[in-house]
Amino acid sequence: MREPDISADVVRAINEVRGQLRVVHELDASTTALVVIDMQNFFVEPGAALEVAAARDIVPNINRLASAMRDAGGTVAWIRMTFEPDELSTTWTAFLPVNGGSDGAATFSAIERDAPGHRLWEPLELDERDLVVDKHRFSALIQGSSNLQELLDERSIDTLVIVGTLTNVCCESTARDAMMLNYRVIMVDDANATLTEAAHRASLDNVAMFFGDVQTTDQVVAMLVP
Repeated sequence: MREPDISADVVRAINEVRGQLRVVHELDASTTALVVIDMQNFFVEPGAALEVAAARDIVPNINRLASAMRDAGGTVAWIRMTFEPDELSTTWTAFLPVNGGSDGAATFSAIERDAPGHRLWEPLELDERDLVVDKHRFSALIQGSSNLQELLDERSIDTLVIVGTLTNVCCESTARDAMMLNYRVIMVDDANATLTEAAHRASLDNVAMFFGDVQTTDQVVAMLVP
C-alpha cells in the first residue's frame, strides 16, 4: 500500500513536529462522512466551462470510497457548487474582477441551480441514502454557504474524508474550515483533482502540514473495512 505523495521536506517537518505522518489510524464509520466536492458537469465534462480533466480520472476512487463508506455504516455527502443570479451582485463582487469580470459572471450561469452544468457527473454512483447539499461559497462549511454542518451534527459526525475538485480551491477551503470547526480531516491524495499537478501537490502539502491527514484511497478503505 503506497503512501500519499507528499513532498519530502513536508514529511520531514511533520515527523519532527508530531513524530508520525498520519494522525488518523482508525475510523468509526458511524461518525465519519465522505464529503464529495463539486463533481459536477461544470467541472468534469469535456469542454465544460471550468473543465478539470483530471477529475474524470478520480471517479473510480470516489465511487469505491462511497461504496466502502456506505457498507461500513458511514455517511456520503455530495456537494454541488451553486450560483444564484442575485449573488453575483452581492457576495461575489470582490471575486469577479479577479476572475474575468463580466465574462466570469456569464460563466457562472452554467452552474446555476438546475442548469446542465449544475448536475453531478453521471458516472458517479449515488445512493438513496446519500446526502446531496448545495453550497454557495467555495467552502461548504463557511457561514452562509450551506446546511452541511447542521446535517453532519445531526448524525454526530466528527471526521470528514474530503474528495473531489478543485483540490486547491473548494476542497482545501472546506478542509480548512472543517478543522477550525473541530472535525478530524482526511484529504484523499488520489481522489482529489485540480488543473495542474503542481497545484494539487502544493495544496495537499499544506493540508498535511496544518489541517489534517493526507491519505490514499487504499488507506481510507482499509480503515473502513474490518
